[in-house]
Amino acid sequence: MRVARVGFGVLGPVTAWDGAGGAIALKGPRHRAVLARLIVARRRVVPVTRLVEDLWAEPPPGAVGAVRTFVAALRRALEPERPPRAPAGLLITEGPGYALRAEPDAVDAWRFERAVAAAATLPPEDALARLEEALGWWRGPAYAEFADAAWARAERSRLAELRLHAVERRAEARLSLGLAAEAVPDLDAHVAEHPWREDAWRLLALALYRTGRQGDALAVLRRARTLLVEQLGVDPGPGLRRLEADILSHAEHLDPSAGPAGPGSGRDGTAGQVWARAAAAYDRTVASGARARLESTVGLLRGLAVTGGGGLEAARLHRVAAIAAAEELGDAALTARVIGAYDVPAIWTRSDDPEQSAAVVAAAERTLTELSPGGHEAARARLLATIALESRGTPPHALRAGSTPSARGLQAARQAERIARGLDDPALLAFALNGVFMQSFHRAGLASRRDGIGAELVTLSARHDLVTYEVLGHLIRLQARGALGDFPGADGHAAAADRLAERHELPLVGVFTQWYRALRLAETGRAPMAGVETAYREAAARLDGAGMPGLERGLLPLALLCLRVRHGRPAPTDERTDWGPYEPWARPLVLLAQDRRGAAEAALREVPDPPPDLLFEALWCLTARAAVALGDRETIRRAHSELTPAAGELAGAGSGLLSLGPVARYLEELAATGPAGQEER
Repeated sequence: MRVARVGFGVLGPVTAWDGAGGAIALKGPRHRAVLARLIVARRRVVPVTRLVEDLWAEPPPGAVGAVRTFVAALRRALEPERPPRAPAGLLITEGPGYALRAEPDAVDAWRFERAVAAAATLPPEDALARLEEALGWWRGPAYAEFADAAWARAERSRLAELRLHAVERRAEARLSLGLAAEAVPDLDAHVAEHPWREDAWRLLALALYRTGRQGDALAVLRRARTLLVEQLGVDPGPGLRRLEADILSHAEHLDPSAGPAGPGSGRDGTAGQVWARAAAAYDRTVASGARARLESTVGLLRGLAVTGGGGLEAARLHRVAAIAAAEELGDAALTARVIGAYDVPAIWTRSDDPEQSAAVVAAAERTLTELSPGGHEAARARLLATIALESRGTPPHALRAGSTPSARGLQAARQAERIARGLDDPALLAFALNGVFMQSFHRAGLASRRDGIGAELVTLSARHDLVTYEVLGHLIRLQARGALGDFPGADGHAAAADRLAERHELPLVGVFTQWYRALRLAETGRAPMAGVETAYREAAARLDGAGMPGLERGLLPLALLCLRVRHGRPAPTDERTDWGPYEPWARPLVLLAQDRRGAAEAALREVPDPPPDLLFEALWCLTARAAVALGDRETIRRAHSELTPAAGELAGAGSGLLSLGPVARYLEELAATGPAGQEER
């Protein structure tokens, strides 16, 4: 059955349109809430039980039936011509819940994301047109009527940040085209509403200067300085400081004829001209269907991925398309180069897009089998390293369609490392070591092993000028030294990573170092619990727009839960908390805090083994605390066995993000309560 074309709007009040553009009646607010919640899930299944929890703070009797009634009404509204008893084609039932299988361009928020990502790759005139159109799709705050809904909070924040980013990139495009006067009014309103955005202040000052208003430009920069110092206690960043100095010295590159308005450096005008001329020459010289374009594209995506959240999202968006295009050409060697060229360092062990990771792994496996034997060793190593990276954190029992077992990831990492060492290729070895790191979580207590990987990466990368891998090495060592309780050592690696990030314009590094400093504050006891919570919330704010959903979702609630457990306090009891992927390990403790012991026992029986990743020990310790409280002897036995290899580490500190204190303390509790202990329950 052909599904009628339906569009959905969430950039404002939640709405739907039919194929002719007419509004579809969605009935009451809970109907719209169900639709909005399914859109937030991005085509994934949302269990009925989760919908019930999200729709009601205290679900009434018959809530499950009510949800099914809402879904039935939505189906009638969205597919009015569907014959009776015919399966739904848009709002489908799958497993324990429902999914909205809307097309990628059917939701205005999804189109907006793609438009902003695409604008980053376009010439200024085309980028301006694309951004103007995309910003025109906003009808108000995203998911406007669900501002207080916990399930919408993260998505609302992410979209709001992306909109602010688009406003600033639109101003940048106008400046690049010599339209400074047009940029000033929008930027003036923008900084008034969002005074903490340094890039907005920079663009406004530059626009004023280019319209001949030097005094106003300097006044704007001084106003920004006053706000930042008095309200946040921080000095302006290097971009604002450089711009002020350049305005005072009438630097030539500030002239509108010097080229695009980059982020503050005196070289930006020249760099912009060089880029534009080289890109134009490439377009003129290299045929549009040439295979070299695919390899060049991946090189651009690799650089784009480390420029910030928007760049990272854009790189992910185009990477799979590049691989698919290479496979269509039927050249295995070319496909291997396209897949393997994306050697972007990765520090977090949960994929930002599991479906995309599975697709990349599948393509890499296909290409490995298609490469002719007896050659292509470097290409094989890069494919194997890709498999190791993209199959990270996937335990065999948690496989979905297309997933790769962790055993394969570990095998691929070891093969890639062996080939790279044999070829004596530093860049290839760094890539392979990243894969080895990602596969070093098959049991607890491996912080020392990872510290060694980080140390080799730092030495290798510094010697061969592999800056992004040198940063990765320092971040790995930051995590490992934290797990081993060596905070002075971890501090040194955090500082080194920050220095490299500032020198080489790698903004995402600061996300991890700020989270580390919140963790350090928690572990050293130098601040009250409320102060640590504030530090964690400020660190979490850095994740908005960072383009790392695999890191972001559920992380702040988990960090705050670990802080409470560390201090012997009960878990928070707010049922609206979005625990993200960590809900199974948090739920028994939440239920205990609600005095729902029977439900907590049932939840504990359903807790899966933690995935093999940076939070392995932390999630086992949360499970251990619940097992001790409930006297679950089998879980106590298993938790003790799993955690024993990490007896000398701090639980969770190896993530560089949060901590539950010494693993040894949990082992003592388990031993005292388990079959070998004295305590009987």
